[in-house]
Amino acid sequence: MSSFIEIDRVDKVFPLPNGESYIALKNIDLKIKKGEFISLIGHSGCGKSTLLNLVAGLDRPTGGGVILEGREVKGPGPDRMVVFQNYSLLPWLTVRQNIALAVNRVLSNLPKGERRGIVEHNINLVGLRHAADKRPGELSGGMKQRVAIARALSIRPKVLLLDEPFGALDALTRGNLQERLMQIVEENHVTTIMVTHDVDEALLLSDRVVMLTTGPEAHIGQILDVEIPRPRQRLEVVNHPSYYTLRNEIVYFLNQQKRSKQKVGQVPHTKAAIARHGLEKINLEIGFIPLTDCAPLVVAKEKGFFKEEGLEEVTLSREPSWKAIAQGVATGRLDAAQMVAGMPLSMTIGAGGKPSIPIITALVLSRNGNAITLSKQFQDWGVSDLAGLKAALSQNSDKVHTFGMVHPASMHNLLLRYWLASGGIDPDLDVNLTVIPPPQMVANLKAGNIDGYCVGEPWNSRAVYEQLGYVIATDLDIWAGHPEKVLGVREDWVAKHPETHIALVKALLRACEYCDDRRNREEILDLLCQDRYVGSSPEYTRPGFLDPYNCGTGAAPERLQRFNQFHIDQTNCPGRVEGLWILTQLARWGYVPFPKNWIEILERVRRPDLFGEACRQLGLPDIEGDRHSFALFDGMLFDPDHPMSYLERLDIKREFRVSEILIDETVTAP
Repeated sequence: MSSFIEIDRVDKVFPLPNGESYIALKNIDLKIKKGEFISLIGHSGCGKSTLLNLVAGLDRPTGGGVILEGREVKGPGPDRMVVFQNYSLLPWLTVRQNIALAVNRVLSNLPKGERRGIVEHNINLVGLRHAADKRPGELSGGMKQRVAIARALSIRPKVLLLDEPFGALDALTRGNLQERLMQIVEENHVTTIMVTHDVDEALLLSDRVVMLTTGPEAHIGQILDVEIPRPRQRLEVVNHPSYYTLRNEIVYFLNQQKRSKQKVGQVPHTKAAIARHGLEKINLEIGFIPLTDCAPLVVAKEKGFFKEEGLEEVTLSREPSWKAIAQGVATGRLDAAQMVAGMPLSMTIGAGGKPSIPIITALVLSRNGNAITLSKQFQDWGVSDLAGLKAALSQNSDKVHTFGMVHPASMHNLLLRYWLASGGIDPDLDVNLTVIPPPQMVANLKAGNIDGYCVGEPWNSRAVYEQLGYVIATDLDIWAGHPEKVLGVREDWVAKHPETHIALVKALLRACEYCDDRRNREEILDLLCQDRYVGSSPEYTRPGFLDPYNCGTGAAPERLQRFNQFHIDQTNCPGRVEGLWILTQLARWGYVPFPKNWIEILERVRRPDLFGEACRQLGLPDIEGDRHSFALFDGMLFDPDHPMSYLERLDIKREFRVSEILIDETVTAP
């Protein structure tokens, strides 16, 4: 069914008296079906009523838009009626006259008798026949609210918008009115959006509960499907087998948000550029690994972007391994570093039994860029796909075949494991996976220590160039557009140097944009091949980055335009949904329990708010990727509202636990 209402990437920013601004809502993306009942829930100040006003047309979004039946909402209209908590009735008019006022104004084209009939019908609908001639001062609070609902429904709106309509009523009156509203909405198939603080009310009335995070930059944290059959009776709902599970999930979400404090590193949301002398620190040491996709760091250094953003002296430290990168940031030896995509999350939650070191990432530096290379022996056995690899491993089971990957939290490891498991190969039982630094992959393949590996370039193309192996799959074949390298910075470092951190993100954003202008790639290649950076030969550094990609299979090299992706297509925003997928995979393979408080973890580590601040200061759009389900190459759908269901559907996995992971607030750099 197509969407009846579409809230499309809506932002709402309010100007402040001091000239700064407050971002109330950020990237609200929601599709609502005709006849659906949606509840918005969250703590005070999260923007629930603001969002309702945007749908009503009482306010306009700063970014994005609201679409109703294919048309953008640009102002209030009779197709959307709002019922407020304070009734808003005219005190000198009777119940009948208050309702008639709306009917006569909106439906003036109808004959007088028909309009009178509509008024009387709606009086009966809310059970106020006995009070039709009474004025608001003679009515109870519940009766006043019934008049407001009758008035809203009388003009036959397409959408009913309820802003805490029962918040001021006593429990008995509220319960009776909820039952009446539920009956009216179901019988008339009215599409309804309701703001509420009441968890039980949301579960009783709703088809879906949309949970908003605490502001600033409130966004949709989770959407809960309430799959309790209709028509509903209160006692039947409370006794439904899933009721308390659903209720506990909402309460747990609200408690997570209650724990969350002012976000670390938050800076004023102004568009003014940061002055160089305004930075807390101007000399930085940044770690990187010699790979083609370290290009943004190299470009920011060599093209002067760091200096232009006020970072006077940035030293790029070429590190021997991802383990050294993690240690360098953890100990404070490095101010920041290029990290594999899962490293900020794994360090923050203490994967592998290690101490928790809270890490922030406000920038994705690159996407894609990896491949799975097998030794020539597999080519001799005729292995050309995953099914062929499984058959070859079964036929040669007398030997344990070993494959290299670069770090447990890397996409190399997670995608290699996902790819193998999708083909029925258990990555822990049927083969052996071992950690090897990227520059050492080719030497280990040549020495026969490993039978293949998953790594970034240029180390796949070098194996092909030296005829040591062939590429059986690139990550474009497994998950095109996945996050690959990110900027990683300690949380306490960001708290101490918020302006410096934004300047760093800005410089690297500019570099990422420069890297994706293919006219610059030849120049960048020359920089990468220098000994102090990657130090590789151009012959095996060009494929994928500049030239068609040669898999070494005998097929003609293929031009892969998105193999190294640095900026286009919303590359740089550290989206939370892809971070959640990483958490499921870390739990799948036993590196860490799946965090029950995953929303809280993602809010803390992956920081679109800081990314957005840097974008706004550069005049770039600060759009976060859509919050939607997606699938990898095997077609299994990942729904960000149901990560546990996804984990449970995976056939090959380790036994995993679900537990709350609380991060130590006292950890500081030495």
